[in-house]
Formats: sequence, structure tokens, C-alpha cells
Amino acid sequence: MARYGFVIDLKRCYGCYSCQVTCKSANHTPQGIDWAWCRPAETGKYPSAMRQMIPLVCQQCANPPCMDVCPTGATTQDEDGIVHVDPDKCMGCKYCIMACPYGARQTVPSWKTYFPDAEGDLDPFEAYSKKEWEKQWGYGVATKCDFCYDRRKEGKDPACVECCPAKARHFGDLDDPTSEVSVLIRRERGFQLNPELGTDPSCYYLPPR
Repeated sequence: MARYGFVIDLKRCYGCYSCQVTCKSANHTPQGIDWAWCRPAETGKYPSAMRQMIPLVCQQCANPPCMDVCPTGATTQDEDGIVHVDPDKCMGCKYCIMACPYGARQTVPSWKTYFPDAEGDLDPFEAYSKKEWEKQWGYGVATKCDFCYDRRKEGKDPACVECCPAKARHFGDLDDPTSEVSVLIRRERGFQLNPELGTDPSCYYLPPR
């Protein structure tokens, strides 16, 4: 069985936020909720200091601590390694949010408009996003990235992979030694975030310059 994962090339990422914006559009996430986001980081000291953007998503851990603490069985893991949340089973206890070491889980108590100073009803696009969000998730439950499960059922890549103008993101089967992601990890010394935690993330990063 395949184990799907990401490879993100830090040499190519220049922090355009296309992944973050496209994820919001594809998944109808409300204001303040980001399933894909970029975090700036700095390494080194002057005069050789370097600023580097670190794109982040749910790491889809092979050993997910969020699943271990879930008291209702709302968090499950597919055979392909993707961790899902069943909103019908989630009781909103937030244990998983606290257990996730990567900050990948969030909850939405109510819809927050992007334009709080606007008068009248929501604009048509935001009204559509709100409707779709409520249909899929509702409020008060844990939510997270699922590597665009619905898109993958249609044979498409996750939205953030498809939109990246720098081609910094790659998606594929980590268990296939001949796949693009596996070759990149071996050839470019791909690494996981916080491997000492023992979560075995399915997201790998290629070293920056």
C-alpha cells in the first residue's frame, strides 16, 4: 500500500504565499484558519545571515499523537497514511490540537468574515465559501489538511502542489523507491521536522541554499 507524502524544496520556495492562498480557496477555510501556511525563519549571523520561508502543512505523521489522544475515535488514519477527522464524531475537546507538535490542527467556533467593516451581506464568493465550509465541517470541531483528499480521488495533485509557481512542492508515494519524492529525498538529503519526536512525518524538506 502506498504512503503518500510531500517533498518541499526550500531552495526553490521564495515565500510568495500562493500555496496558502490556494489552499484557502480550495478548502473554503474562514478568516484566521490556514491548513497550509508559510513561516519565516532566520539562520546564521551577520554578514552571512539568511532568511528562509518554511512552508507548513499537516505532516500526516505515521505515528500521529493527535489520534492517540482522541477520546471519540474521530481521528483516523487511512492505509495510505493520511490522517482524517470525522466531524460527526468530534466532540470539540481540543485534545488533538494540544497534542499536535506542528500546530496543524485548528477549530472554528463561528464564521469570521474577511471584511468586517463591509456593510450588508457577505459578497457572493465568501457566502459560497461559508456555505461549503458549513456543509463539510460546521463549527466547534477539529479541522486540518488532508492532502486535498477530494482532489486526489479525482486523480489530481493537492491544490498547493499544483499552484506553486516555483515548483517547490512534490507529492507522491514515499514507499515507492522509484517515485519522484523518494528519489528527491535520497538525492537531496531530505529531512523531516523534529524527527526526535518519533512521529515520523510524511512531509520532507530539501535543504536550503
